[in-house]
Amino acid sequence: MATATDKFARLAALKPVRPFPQRPPDLRTPDENDPISRLLGGGIARNRFGNHLAIRNWFSTPEFVAPSPVALELLSRTRDRALSRRTRAALENPEKWLFLDTETTGLAGGTGTYAFLVGLAWWDAGGLQVEQMFLRDFSEEHSLLQELSDRLAARPVLLTFNGKTFDWPLLENRFTLTRAIRVPSLAAHLDLLHPARAVWKFRVGSVRLVDLERQVLDPARLGWCREDDVVSALIPQFYFDYLRSGTGHPLIGVVKHNQMDLRGLAALFGKINSLLDAGGEVHPDTDARDLFGLSKFLHRKGEQERARSACHQALTAGLPAEFRLRATRDLAQMAKRRGEPQRAAELWHELIADPQDGLQACEQLAIYYERQRRDFPGALEFTELALKKLQSKVARSRDPRSAARVLGIEKRLLCRRDRLRHRIRKDQATAVIPPLARAATVSCSPRRRRS
Repeated sequence: MATATDKFARLAALKPVRPFPQRPPDLRTPDENDPISRLLGGGIARNRFGNHLAIRNWFSTPEFVAPSPVALELLSRTRDRALSRRTRAALENPEKWLFLDTETTGLAGGTGTYAFLVGLAWWDAGGLQVEQMFLRDFSEEHSLLQELSDRLAARPVLLTFNGKTFDWPLLENRFTLTRAIRVPSLAAHLDLLHPARAVWKFRVGSVRLVDLERQVLDPARLGWCREDDVVSALIPQFYFDYLRSGTGHPLIGVVKHNQMDLRGLAALFGKINSLLDAGGEVHPDTDARDLFGLSKFLHRKGEQERARSACHQALTAGLPAEFRLRATRDLAQMAKRRGEPQRAAELWHELIADPQDGLQACEQLAIYYERQRRDFPGALEFTELALKKLQSKVARSRDPRSAARVLGIEKRLLCRRDRLRHRIRKDQATAVIPPLARAATVSCSPRRRRS
């Protein structure tokens, strides 16, 4: 017969290893006098400030991506301060993450701009849980902001797309204007616009989230498309039409647009995460232009060796001609910093004829021939060629602001030319004196008397 201790031990074994993540509060079914809630498929959320509409959906794609510690460190690295222990702990725990995107009544910001739709998403059960909070009227703003504050208290790591510039400052302003709800404190804020712009601008050009989805994220594999997507510029007008006349049908497209932005944001993180993961190999089919962009991003983050490797791979993979010279210049500068002057000189030689980088290439080669090879005539030749290129550049330029910079370069080159000419004349004078006469001159020179 089982003892009381055994019975309690069995009950203890049924307890979860860790507590379940906090679930959003239950929603109340809208009544028949609330057509917009029924139209958008939402429920009524209630807190101490009143009600607002909440729309919840779960999506199997994009799937959960385990974050790479290296990728997180690069995305959150700043020049001014090191990450705190609290920030690192929150970043490394995906249960603390919250994807955010807003739809607003305008793009100007300021006290008159409202976030009428705030979309949130987080990883749940291997997929993406999406909740969108909607203002049926401006009077529901306090309720919406209180709910957002509660979510950020539980998940203080924010992931946005251009959120540091627009979404979060706007929400901070709305929190402040309530005078009743404190601005939530974030453990970290990762804005994916900046790494996306660095990596994909050379191939995609425009780095709008819609364009990135179409050309980078492979929407067919993810199982979604934006064929009937609403135009972003029309969204504020759709909301104002709803407030004036109650016309809510266009808002169905706005809600879907916001959902797709959140899903695209989560998929974009997965793509960036795989590119920045030092432990993973770059896919062999990665576009050369993306590798070049990755090199630029890694260089700015201080990862010089990885930046050099990515830049070299981009050139090997067939980087288009319009970017090859820029990549060659970057490799030459990296080689110089690594203490490989000969390799840098080989790369600078490839850039002499380039209209943009030829001037810099000539100056760097003059430095190399003077300091490394002690070839003063060769250094003088490249210095004079640099002066000719500078004069040609000044003749073509119509920008008066570049005058000061040009004067600085010209002064530097003229000083180098005079120094090299003096050194060459000195060497020539020394070479003209016969060896015996030179020895006699040295032996006949007066010696200093010893005191």
